[in-house]
Amino acid sequence: MSRKELAVGITGASGAIYGVRLVQELLKGGHTVHLMITEAGWQVFQDELEWETKDRERLLDEKLQRGLPGRLRYWTLRDFSCPAASGSHRGDGMIVIPCSMGTLSGIANGASGNLLERAADVMIKEGRKLVLVPRETPLNAIHLENMLKLSRLGVKILPAMPGFYHKPVTLDELVNFVVGKALDALDVPHALFRRWGETP
Repeated sequence: MSRKELAVGITGASGAIYGVRLVQELLKGGHTVHLMITEAGWQVFQDELEWETKDRERLLDEKLQRGLPGRLRYWTLRDFSCPAASGSHRGDGMIVIPCSMGTLSGIANGASGNLLERAADVMIKEGRKLVLVPRETPLNAIHLENMLKLSRLGVKILPAMPGFYHKPVTLDELVNFVVGKALDALDVPHALFRRWGETP
């Protein structure tokens, strides 16, 4: 299996566990991850996962990187020296998981107001793989119009909607389904859920 280099954004939408699990799976597979987390994303780590986020680099090492063969590089949203900020760097794509409606709007309108938005803008302008995993409900017309705009530009919109045909019984199984679909969109092999037609 070829190793990939991927940019991953985690925003303040509910569902931080999706981003955490995705990064863990990528690192398990030996891939390189350029990680960007919004301030609201850090707050959701505290609220949903009950993580103490004062020492951020140490936390990421303990919760995401430690013992895994992949390479994790964390970038603050003002550090534009990140390779993903330039089209001259040839990475394998980017995913924002979960993606807030504020970040989605910034990407849809080319704001490039921070590193995460700039990296997404680079993916669009260079015609590279960009996957957004919105986690919002209900959706208003502005949300839907922004998603349609991005979809027409070739961005894959992958809502955090778990399947139930595999008869999940734990929260982990629901999370793994969404993360597995995200990995599929990035062309990263995994075995996180049973596919339709596979025997239990």
